[in-house]
Amino acid sequence: MADIQKIDHYIEAHLEESLNELAVLCKQPSVSAINFGLIECANLVVQSLEKRGFEVQLITTPGAPVIVAEKKGRSNKTLLFYNHYDVQPPEPLELWHTPPFEPSRDGNVMVARGVNDDKGHFTYRLLTLDAFLAQEGELPCNVKFVLEGEEEIGSPHLAGFMDQYADMLKADACIWEFGDINSQDQPLQALGLRGLIYVELSAKTANQDVHSGLGGSIFENAAWRLVWALNSLKGPDEKIRIAGFYDKVQKPTRRDLDLISQLPETSEEYKSRFGLRQFINGLTDGLDLRVAEVFEPTCTICGLTSGYQGPGSKTVLPALAKAKVDFRLVPDQDPDEIIKLLREHLDREGFTDIEITNLGGEPAGRTDPDDAFVQLMVETARDVYGSPMIIQPMIGGSGPNALFINKLKIPIVSAGLGHPEAQEHAPNENIRIDLYLKAARHLARVLTAFSS
Repeated sequence: MADIQKIDHYIEAHLEESLNELAVLCKQPSVSAINFGLIECANLVVQSLEKRGFEVQLITTPGAPVIVAEKKGRSNKTLLFYNHYDVQPPEPLELWHTPPFEPSRDGNVMVARGVNDDKGHFTYRLLTLDAFLAQEGELPCNVKFVLEGEEEIGSPHLAGFMDQYADMLKADACIWEFGDINSQDQPLQALGLRGLIYVELSAKTANQDVHSGLGGSIFENAAWRLVWALNSLKGPDEKIRIAGFYDKVQKPTRRDLDLISQLPETSEEYKSRFGLRQFINGLTDGLDLRVAEVFEPTCTICGLTSGYQGPGSKTVLPALAKAKVDFRLVPDQDPDEIIKLLREHLDREGFTDIEITNLGGEPAGRTDPDDAFVQLMVETARDVYGSPMIIQPMIGGSGPNALFINKLKIPIVSAGLGHPEAQEHAPNENIRIDLYLKAARHLARVLTAFSS
């Protein structure tokens, strides 16, 4: 058994080295949305793992490479870490207080694009492994890493990778790429992710924009055409109007409802943090709000583009209009089937001309809250945070966890350093350094308990 006090001391004594390693990764842009800097960042990740004695493979895909690494440990049990090295685009740049790819420190806070999502989650795990290697000369169990470079665009090539290389990832359990702490600094255990499809809808009515006085009363307007198509997808009651959309939706179980009822109220926190007047459909505090937040599928207009949007006026009739739309899916909705239903809906509503570009998707995935590894994760947090982890049976976000659950047949848990003000996917993304330390210390206890 590890001397956990010595492990903790090493983690604290080498914190700055770990944060410097994190800063190097964050300085390297790796924006998958525009395929920028991915190879360079992947090479840095490989170097970090090889430095610790991992056997590393950089496996090519039709997109960004996937990194697989393994190092044997004392126990014959194997723990798999899933992380990703790509980041969200940094825009809008004018809202950053410091340049997004120039990491900065302000007391307990470190700011950079990717510092939380997901590079900080990778390096805190390396810090814990360093402590075991330094204090005991070996890892307490076998450890594997798999890191991809396309998570932020829906992992479009990960399924193909898993079809070919799943055997390399065989393990007894998996710790996912993220973890969160709530506003009371209580650790959260997220055991399910909603699915996703992300599409671009396009309307094109002419080969160029025209003078609105010339075409306004006789030419089709692409912007109106798209608005009318979007209006057909969802009603003022917030219900999605695509026929068959809800057919395979699974309602939360009694166990789900029991777990959700134990979660702290967040309604006032949301209103304060995001400046909200109210929630949709008259939802207020209570179980209904928390269930709707994660167990109801969505249709969200993420962005609209058409015509002139600069300063002043320009009397123009747009020839092209585009909308980015995402659908968050719940068990047991199938992304491919939803795309098919969307096409059928638009055709049936008279919008055969609206083009659908599928930008990626994945199904929802869940882990049993009563799995023994889940309970290990939950209870080992007590020594670090003063309380066990609070179980969230589902969260609203998405990721490729269903691929791992279905292919590897192992429990997937979360553990990390995210916090409510982390600004992930937004300007001024950040981590709290005290939570970075706690995450590393918690992982030390997880590895110790898991290996024994």
